[in-house]
Amino acid sequence: MFSSKSLLQTLLLACLVSAAPVPGPIQSRSLPTPISVATAKTYLSELTVAVDSNSPAYARSEFKTWDIISGTCDTRETVLKRDGTSVVTDSACKATSGNWVSPYDGVATDLASDLDIDHLVPLKEAWLSGARDWTAAQREAYANDLTRPQLLAVTDNLNESKGDKDIANWVPPLKSYVCTYARAWVTVKHYYKLTIDSAEKTALQNYLDGC
Repeated sequence: MFSSKSLLQTLLLACLVSAAPVPGPIQSRSLPTPISVATAKTYLSELTVAVDSNSPAYARSEFKTWDIISGTCDTRETVLKRDGTSVVTDSACKATSGNWVSPYDGVATDLASDLDIDHLVPLKEAWLSGARDWTAAQREAYANDLTRPQLLAVTDNLNESKGDKDIANWVPPLKSYVCTYARAWVTVKHYYKLTIDSAEKTALQNYLDGC
């Protein structure tokens, strides 16, 4: 039989073990839903129209990525987990397997290396339309924003072809996603009080009218 002392030690050890944090996988998240078409049109009317400015000149290093979101999981891995199905990660939270469908072109892959995390409103576009006046912390928050519909796992070569283009010059080739893309664009620009240029406003009006 256990002595009262050894029993107490056993109970204390059990409590310590049960209280220790247990690492687990990232919880799956739903893509933040863009605003309705009606709300997008209202928000669009509230955005300030201004000519883009690149003074001072844009530098990618002005936007810090990727932040650690939970445990060892950074923003990229969090989005990959959220946007994929049956995603398996290693001890460093890197996706080792899973299935993804790029919302921009409908292309499926089971390789995380085939995917980029797209900033729907590109970092340079944000810079040109107001982020150049933000603090470094504000730009970091923007570049890692998981609350607005701003970050998506998409086909890497398609993301490269998009580059820093705004919505007047580029929309997803999958036509069924263009309305979502336009609503998300307005959501992000409105939340961050970024400006739009005249061509951008015309494009947004046309896409929202076509929703």
